[in-house]
Amino acid sequence: MAFSFFGGIHPPDNKAHSCDKPIQVFPEPDVLVVPMSQHIGAPCKPLVKKGDTVTVGQKIGDNTGLCVPIHSPVSGTVKSVEMKAHSSGTTMMSVVIENDHQGTLCEEIHPRTQEQVDALTPEALMEIIHQAGIVGMGGATFPTHVKLSSGIGKVDTIIINVGECEPYITADDRLCREMPEKVISGVKVIMKIFGLSNAHIAIEGNKAQAAKALQACLCNADGITIDILPPMYPQGAEKQLIQSITGRQVPSGGLPAAVGCAVFNAATCKAIHDAVYDGMPLIRRIVTVSGNIVMEPKNLLVPIGTSFNDLLEAVGHCANPYKVLSGGPMMGISQYDLSVPTTKGTNAVTILGHRHQTVVEHPQCIRCGRCIDVCPMHLMPVLMFKSLLSNDVEQMKATHMMDCIECGCCAYTCPAYVPLVLGFRSGKQRIRDYAAAAASKKV
Repeated sequence: MAFSFFGGIHPPDNKAHSCDKPIQVFPEPDVLVVPMSQHIGAPCKPLVKKGDTVTVGQKIGDNTGLCVPIHSPVSGTVKSVEMKAHSSGTTMMSVVIENDHQGTLCEEIHPRTQEQVDALTPEALMEIIHQAGIVGMGGATFPTHVKLSSGIGKVDTIIINVGECEPYITADDRLCREMPEKVISGVKVIMKIFGLSNAHIAIEGNKAQAAKALQACLCNADGITIDILPPMYPQGAEKQLIQSITGRQVPSGGLPAAVGCAVFNAATCKAIHDAVYDGMPLIRRIVTVSGNIVMEPKNLLVPIGTSFNDLLEAVGHCANPYKVLSGGPMMGISQYDLSVPTTKGTNAVTILGHRHQTVVEHPQCIRCGRCIDVCPMHLMPVLMFKSLLSNDVEQMKATHMMDCIECGCCAYTCPAYVPLVLGFRSGKQRIRDYAAAAASKKV
């Protein structure tokens, strides 16, 4: 590695719980709840109604604009179309499907041969990816076809993200160990779309077996290099990964394409392979279910729409959970209802007990500056939090609060246990609301 990024931390990775657990196919539940919003952008409109019969891979939701379709993960009957709890902490219009366990495949799904794939144009490949409902599966859930189309002519460096720096999560590690050829196949499709002959696969050094498996699938003519990075959090964050690989810094408020880069998650690459070669839309994904009170941590291949309750039952826990997170302990969202379903962006469910939890009733900043030392975005969290307490939107903007990636490094190092990330999420929403109100007044 020729470069590094500022700040960062080294929390215990706790990956030993599940890194050696092979991917298991999770039994399909009797009932699945499929939310109509599993991506950044406009929610889908349901295309089915109560009583309709659906098949595996059938499109059940779609919309125009910044949106990708939603597909049925199983065959069966639509029980209802209604608002249901969502892992984001809100409620979302969802299609509830009663599984008939027949696995009847949608008639529109057809595999393609290598010759057929070779004949496809970049535009045709992007449309396949669009119709397959593929999004960024590292958690960002940005529509992949939009990232591809907006980067054509601008991107000269493709980076595949296998950083997976969050504690406990090993889904991408196991994917690259067990299905490296499908990940590489997806990378080659991305290279063809951009018209580039080279790509980087960035992987942390604590995933040696995954790196070895990926390397074994490459030949000298592939133009794909494996870049081993030192384990550090948040190494897998998009902007930090770009700096580590290329030395380029994405400008404030800018996108990776502004510096000629495009970053794709390893699971997204595998989903691209499935769509292009197998004709299969994104209807299931690998989820790590782990935590400090979990009895049998697992990496599960889960149908989208499976409830967190079902996943907790599959692994068991030795004490009452203090928190159940969608995602990892650094950036995950605490759940208030375990009936929430897994989505395209759910790479982990982390179950934590009471131990190692410190709660301060009235936390006060002591101005030690540790948060400044570890912020990978060169921000000053101490000043950001001060602007938050004063409810001064203009001051929040002046501290570049919108550049915060919510990685949690500041909160992790804070000796006063100030809930910094929670505050910054709230502050960023206030800035958005303020901008929306100002725009409506102009109209």
